[in-house]
Amino acid sequence: MRFISVRDLRSKSAEVWKDLPTEREVVVTSNGRPVAILSAVNESNLEESLSAIRQARATEAVTSLQRRSVERGKDAITMGEIDAEIKAIRQRRER
Repeated sequence: MRFISVRDLRSKSAEVWKDLPTEREVVVTSNGRPVAILSAVNESNLEESLSAIRQARATEAVTSLQRRSVERGKDAITMGEIDAEIKAIRQRRER
């Protein structure tokens, strides 16, 4: 997998676009940190590619929520506690 800085992407964009179908993915970095992934798509796989990306993001979000729940000790609360929390939030929203 190729890594390219934002600066290089700006100055060498024609080269990046030309090579992308062969390389399949390019990671774009800013100050050495990954900030984006360029992924080769075409008309026949666009919807499937978007769906896969969205699925991966949703899975990562759920995993992150689960991890934070365990860190905060909230992974073993009862349904009664959950219902009480929902009720309290709804009451605050009504105000």
